[in-house]
Amino acid sequence: MQWSYNYPITIEIIMEKDVQFLEFVVKALVEKPEDVKITRTVDEMGVLMSLDVNKDDMGKIIGREGNTAKAIRTLLRVVGMKNNARVNLKINEPVGGMNEAKTSATKSLDEAMSDLKL
Repeated sequence: MQWSYNYPITIEIIMEKDVQFLEFVVKALVEKPEDVKITRTVDEMGVLMSLDVNKDDMGKIIGREGNTAKAIRTLLRVVGMKNNARVNLKINEPVGGMNEAKTSATKSLDEAMSDLKL
C-alpha cells in the first residue's frame, strides 16, 4: 500500500508516528497504561526512545527471556527504516525495581566482615 500526502512529510510527523506506534504497543501490553512514559531524543547515532513503565509491568514489557522487548525493538527498527532513521529503544529500570531491591539487600564487605566477628 502506498501512502500519498498532499503536504511535505516533516520530522515532526515522523516523530509523532514512531512515538504513537510505541505507545500503542506498550499500552496494549501493560496493566497500568497511565504510567507509560516515552521520551524521544535524536543525536548523530539516530533516534533513542526511552521507555518508562510501572514496576509491576516490567515483566510484560521484557517478556520471557527478553523476547517481547526484542520484538518491540525489531518493530521500531522497521518503523525507523521506513523513515530513513535508526531507532533504538532503552527500557528504563523503574523506581523500586529489581536492581534497587538487590542493592538494598546486599551488605558492604566491611559490614559482612563485622558480622562474622573474626
